[in-house]
Amino acid sequence: MGAGAPSPAGPLLEWEDGLPRSRLYGDVFFSRSGGPAQARHVFLGGNRLAERFATLAPGRCFVIGETGFGTALNFLCAWQLFESSALPGTRLHFVSTELHPLAPAELERVLRLWPELEPWRARLLEQYHAMAAGWQRFVLDAGRIVLTLLIGDARDTLPALRGRVDAWFLDGFSPAKNPALWEPGLFRALAEHSRPGATLASYSCAGAVRHALTQAGFRVWKAPGFGTKREMLCGELAQGGVVAPACGERRAVIVGGGLAGCAAAHSLAQRGWDVLLLERHDRLAAGASGNPQGVLYARLSAHDTPLSRLVLAGYQYSLRLLRQRLACDNVEWSDCPVLQLAFDDKEARRQQALLGLGWPADLLHGVDHGQASAVAGMTLAHGGLMFPSGGWVHPPALCAALVAHPRIAVQTRQDALRLERAGTQWRLLHGSALLAEAPVVVIAAAGDSARFEQTAHLPLRLNRGQLTLLPATAASAGLRAVLCGQRYVAPARLGVHTAGASFARAPLGEASARDNAENVAMLAQLAPSLYAAVAGDRLDASRLAGRAALRCGTPDYLPLVGPVDEAVPGLLLTAAHGSRGLITAPLAGEVIAAALEDEPAPLPDDLIQALRPDRFG
Repeated sequence: MGAGAPSPAGPLLEWEDGLPRSRLYGDVFFSRSGGPAQARHVFLGGNRLAERFATLAPGRCFVIGETGFGTALNFLCAWQLFESSALPGTRLHFVSTELHPLAPAELERVLRLWPELEPWRARLLEQYHAMAAGWQRFVLDAGRIVLTLLIGDARDTLPALRGRVDAWFLDGFSPAKNPALWEPGLFRALAEHSRPGATLASYSCAGAVRHALTQAGFRVWKAPGFGTKREMLCGELAQGGVVAPACGERRAVIVGGGLAGCAAAHSLAQRGWDVLLLERHDRLAAGASGNPQGVLYARLSAHDTPLSRLVLAGYQYSLRLLRQRLACDNVEWSDCPVLQLAFDDKEARRQQALLGLGWPADLLHGVDHGQASAVAGMTLAHGGLMFPSGGWVHPPALCAALVAHPRIAVQTRQDALRLERAGTQWRLLHGSALLAEAPVVVIAAAGDSARFEQTAHLPLRLNRGQLTLLPATAASAGLRAVLCGQRYVAPARLGVHTAGASFARAPLGEASARDNAENVAMLAQLAPSLYAAVAGDRLDASRLAGRAALRCGTPDYLPLVGPVDEAVPGLLLTAAHGSRGLITAPLAGEVIAAALEDEPAPLPDDLIQALRPDRFG
């Protein structure tokens, strides 16, 4: 996990004469002659973005890379220019690095300096929350604008970028104040992640910067500077770079109508793909994605594990997606707190180690039992970790919202049993009947993902899980937070609490009284006051309703996301999300779409590699 809080405690800004300076670097963020004017002259003009945006062909994505996100000014100005000059059907992807992201309140205060940017500022701030270390994906304007913010040391994050850049903004603090962003090794990473003809612009004309860029393969020259600065720097990649492959026909079939399949369909449709989604049941979300309530349970580790990094990135992306796509109405989604209770000494020690890393308070913080009780609305015996946002989701509502797109067609009762390659197309068949064909197929069928010859080798593991549905009482209806321990219980949705879930290596079967009894016993241990409020000892497990489903996982607990085999074109997988589907499946859709579009990925390269379906040989 590295550092949970990449910035030191306290404000990062100090204000002089109404303008912000960095408290850490003792340097200004922009010229006193005008921030937006400087951004437009140096970075937009220096990279000739107005003409390049205007001539970008429909279906193409222009990628900007930046060293130093700072106040988001350059991003907002680039977004504004793209919106006014680029043709319909084009997209902008902005990748930026930042070691010390501003807190939301600080960023909002700075951006209020420029009322002309208000529409773009407001859309960014709607999603700008919980800026913890790691990679953060923002999808704006229905997918036409994507911001991938790499929070951490640029010398680590930029080399790990999977994707190619068309124009670079070199906008760290001055080389004298922040030399790390002007090192030769970083410039070599920029060149390695550039497309042929990639350009750059910088306010700095320092000789060492020019020399390092030249050594990295850029041709550089001086240009008139902005305001009181006589000169600035422009450049172009002299050689090398990787040509972006042509996407070809943007048409895909997705097999599986659960959350993983719907998320992949959504990410592709936002990029202009025509998607046909096939589901073998008579409705979407018929399997594990059909539970009445699913919780965003982000169980993080104090150790820098691939799973913990994936969970952190996925949790933050899922929250942004929910805020965009669902009504926070206690039916589709409830943005209530999640309390991870320290129910025993081992869990308390784990949580203390995690808190020792430091985190943004709007992501998570510790609470004692009194504070936890106040948050939950009823007496609890333990404190723990509080995630202020997230709560619970009605997964079928999320699936429906994700496929509500004019480029997505859904066909139910379509049971694909066989895949075969015919020229440039994949054909999906049921017996001899052709169900669909397309150049790209994404398999998102949970345990059924291994039914095809091409995927039969995958080491999928199926585990039965059962939820128990507890009728709310007047007393239990006061629960205002999801409570998590070894299992969980959620505030009531439509008069019913969801509690669970059991875990067993067993066939699916019907909901059982035994599993209901286990879930009720868990509730008695986790929250005795809530147990009593739902009639506790008077509950008859044999009369309670439940829902059982199969979770699909892997031996290393990571999902399978990406090409099934690099040697087999156009066949991809998003499956085995286990009990974390609400957190990992939406971001997996972005991984799939980025791979097909040759766009910057939402995760670092080593984590993308860790998710590869062919990692098991």
